[in-house]
Parts: sequence; C-alpha cells; structure tokens
Amino acid sequence: MKKGKLPLVIAIASVSGGGKTTIATHLNERLQNSKTLFFDDYDFDGPDDIIDWVDNGANYDEWNLAPFIRDLETLLTESLDYIVLDFPFAYKHSKTSKFIDLAVFIDTPLDIAMARRVTRDFKNNSVENILMDMKNYISQGRRGYLEMLITIKPNSEIIVDGTLSISEIVNIISNSLE
Repeated sequence: MKKGKLPLVIAIASVSGGGKTTIATHLNERLQNSKTLFFDDYDFDGPDDIIDWVDNGANYDEWNLAPFIRDLETLLTESLDYIVLDFPFAYKHSKTSKFIDLAVFIDTPLDIAMARRVTRDFKNNSVENILMDMKNYISQGRRGYLEMLITIKPNSEIIVDGTLSISEIVNIISNSLE
C-alpha cells in the first residue's frame, strides 16, 4: 500500500456477484470523509466479445475508462481522506493503476457469486432465460470468472474471504488502513 498522500484510493475487486458494490458501499459508510465510484454506473467502450477477449490474453487496456478516470481525477482534487472504487480491474488497467493505493480482492466462491448474480440480474426473467445463462456460464462464461482469479487476485494487497459477513469484510479492510 502506498502511504503518505490523501485521499487514499482503495479498489475493491471481485468476480461478478462477488460483492464489490456491497463492500464498497459499506466501506464508504464506515470511513470518514470518503466517496465512492461504482464501475457499473458507467457505459464503457470495451471488447465486444468478453470470452474472445479472455482467450486472447485479456488486455485490460482495451477498455476505454475515460469517464471513470475523469470522475476519479475530479474526486482526487477534493479534500477527501478516502476514495473507494468498485472496480473489478484493480491494478490491471495501466491508466487507472497509477491512482490506486490499495487493491482488495473479495475472494467469493464462484458458486456463491453465480447465485448472487442470478438473484440480482434475473429477478423478472423466465426460467428459460436463467437456464440459458447457466448453459452459457458452463460452456464459456466461467473462463471470464477464472481470468479474474488468475490475474486480479494475485495482484491485490488484501484478499478477503467472500463468504464472511459484510461487517467482517469491512472490518478487515478498515483495520488494514490503520
């Protein structure tokens, strides 16, 4: 963790359904004088086919994160102590990595992450749509999840067990800041 400058920028990473948004929100509430940016609030230009992107080496710089970076740079000019990023790429995107002081990976088992994602994203869908998504996950989508475990997780300073309660995860992260 880089120290000595404020605000401290904390990236919360995990697979889809791994708890990034929940933990970033609760961590932001715990920390004094902080703000949060959420990855899902943006419509990024990125690879058309995520699995093809993964199979071709997952170059994170292929994502145009300009709006996210612009908002982060704006927050960096404010008198804040912390900026919490709900940001799946952690240090892997060259244009954002220079801003991040601490990367946290929420290590959520893939079955739990998938169950959370389906519960979140398919509330009003038919059983057929859910089954089609599960078939896609088995045939190819899982590779995207595994990519994060291979590249993002080992490059994070803190790895937290995603099966812990929200308060336990937030305590671990906030205690590491002291």
